[in-house]
Order: sequence, then C-alpha cells, then structure tokens
Amino acid sequence: MSSIPQSKVDALIAKFEKIEAAMSSATKGEEIVRLSKEHGELKPVADKARELSSIRRQLDELAEMVEGADKDMAAMAYEELQELKEKAPAVERELQLMLLPKDKADDSSVILEVRAGTGGEEAALFAGDLFKMYQRYATLRGWRVEVLSVSDAEKGGYKEIQASIKGDGVYARMKFEAGVHRVQRVPETEAQGRIHTSAATVAVLPEPEDVDIEIKESDLRIDVFRASGPGGQSVNTTDSAVRITHLPTGVSVSQQDEKSQHKNRAKAMLILRARLYDAERARADAERAAARKGMVGSGDRSERIRTYNFPQSRVTDHRINLTLYNLDDVIRGDALDQIVSALTTQDQADRLAALEAHG
Repeated sequence: MSSIPQSKVDALIAKFEKIEAAMSSATKGEEIVRLSKEHGELKPVADKARELSSIRRQLDELAEMVEGADKDMAAMAYEELQELKEKAPAVERELQLMLLPKDKADDSSVILEVRAGTGGEEAALFAGDLFKMYQRYATLRGWRVEVLSVSDAEKGGYKEIQASIKGDGVYARMKFEAGVHRVQRVPETEAQGRIHTSAATVAVLPEPEDVDIEIKESDLRIDVFRASGPGGQSVNTTDSAVRITHLPTGVSVSQQDEKSQHKNRAKAMLILRARLYDAERARADAERAAARKGMVGSGDRSERIRTYNFPQSRVTDHRINLTLYNLDDVIRGDALDQIVSALTTQDQADRLAALEAHG
C-alpha cells in the first residue's frame, strides 16, 4: 500500500478549515446550505487526516526520544513507538478508503424491481421471498418502502413487483443486489421431494434527483386507458391507468395500481426517470469497462450473482466466493448485511488496488 504524502494530508485539513472559516462569515441562504453540505461531507475525512497527521508527528518525536533519551525513557518511547507503528497503517488505509472516488448515486434512494425468472410458480414464490427479504432489510436500516406496482402470481409470490426504497445511502448498500438470484429447494407442490432450481432477477435503479436527468415534456407521449384486472368497479370504469413513453429512447412505463390517474402518472414518471438515469449510467459504465474489469461485478441484471440452497441451508455469493450456512437468517433479511458488507469491502479493496496500479 502506497503512503499518502503528508502534503496531501495537510491540504485536506487546510481545505476543511477554509470551509469552516467561510461558514462563519456566510450570510446568503444558498451559500450556507452549500457550505454546510461540504462541511458535513469533509468533516470525517478531515478528522481522519488529523488523526494520521498526529500519529506521524508522534512517530517522529518518539524516534528522536529512542535515539537521544536515557535508557529508561528510551525503553518507554520504544514501546510506544511500536504501538503507533502498528496503528498507523490501519488509519492510513481508512483515510485512503475515504478518498476513493465516490459513486454520486451512492446516497440515492432506489427503485427496486424483482421479477420471477425461470421456474414457473416456484420462481414467483422465490421472487416473493426476495422482496420480503429486502423489505425486512430496509426496516432494519430505517428506510421507507413504498410498493409502486405489483403483479401477483396465482399460487403466491409475484410475477413482478416494483417498490421505492427511500433513505440515506440506500443505493450504496443495495447496488450489489442487482442480478440473477438462483434458488434450489423442494417446492411445496413436489410430491417426490425432488429439488428444483428456479431464478428471479433483481434490478436496483438509483432514484435520480431533478438535477441528475432532464426530461422534456415534448419528448413524452402520455396515454390513458381503463385499468384491467381486480380492483373494484371504479378501477374499470374510469380512464385511470397511465402509460408514459419516452419518445427518444422508446422506454415505456405503465401504471394502473392506483384509482387516481394523477397518482398513476406520478408513479410512472418516478419509474421512467429511474430507468432513463440507469440507462445513462450503464452507457457511461460501458465506456469505463476496461477500468472496472476485475471488480466485484458490474451489477448487470443478466449476471447470476447468488445461489440460495435450502436443503443445505447454504447461500453462496459467486462474485466473491462467499458461502454462509445461515440461509434462513439471510432470506429473512436479518443476516443479509453480512453479504452486503463483504461485497462492499471487496469492492473497496479492488478499487484501491486499481487506483494504486494506475499511480
């Protein structure tokens, strides 16, 4: 691991102090908001930089004491010097991780889409299990889940379900869930106890801010029609369902779950914005594909990322070869963070290695 130059550490501290000074003299509301945001983002980095700077200063002082002090003082200084030498690399690594280029979507809320894949009824049941896992995980982290659209399967579970998950740093924790999830278990309908393999796909789309993506009204075609399926008389006798098509890209979103056309339109626009933002990010990611090679994964929803084996109570994440034997806890959402944290750590390590390889 290459060392962070002291000049860079000093520059980080100086930048933070400059922001603090500017905050004390700022009078305009916009400027105060901007400086407060910068201050909040940089404070943990500055604190870590100060900690590293202090350790380095103490190392120099203790090294001089070891050389020049009397025997007893030198022995004490030497002992303290060894302790700090062990601590310094960990603090430096923490600062390096803080300085890694951040995905600007990491702080975003997300649109979560879970769809049954191959496996018929069992795939739909598994899609339901996955969605419940994410619901529980979101609750444990204090996030808010709102179902936007759902297509129920006849025997339980979902053909497809879309939901908004709102909170701080949702995308940073959820982004590695995108891909194909495979399940191996004996379906309840299987009389002879044979294990079936089914799959469900998960998409995790960062929910864009208004400043992230611009959609022109002239680029939209909005169709209204009568909703179909269950929902009561009012659903089927009014033009409450909405289909919005983004003409330049051909992306189309339909919503009919609400009785209000206005609410269906708002939900459709939320999903449309997320899909267009995701498509733009995917295009930019493709341009940087070479630089990303070897990392945890692209998050491509066509990539098989994880297997849930019920007979062996085993869950395996194929991207980092992580296997846990607490499947029940994972599928409930209680232990999902063990996998998420391992993926995040590996991604950070890969990005650090890539950064160091490129100087």
